[in-house]
Amino acid sequence: MTQPSPAQPDDGTRQLLQWGASILASGILAGVLLLTLLGGFSPTGASTNTGWFALIVALMCIPFGGLLLALGVAKWFRNRRLARKH
Repeated sequence: MTQPSPAQPDDGTRQLLQWGASILASGILAGVLLLTLLGGFSPTGASTNTGWFALIVALMCIPFGGLLLALGVAKWFRNRRLARKH
């Protein structure tokens, strides 16, 4: 693991990438579990109470985790571009 250089302080990019990826993975896992083990869903919603919970988790984590991950990737590219200038 590399340490940030003194010219570029830790600006939270690594944390954005870690948390964004883990939240997105949690949402995808909830969706996969909903489809495979928790009874699936129909146009009216999930089939079981646990399925409803998995659906809610998936619908909250996938968009939020995706946006967090996208922000982290954008910051990573920006930091990389700034490091090449110096």
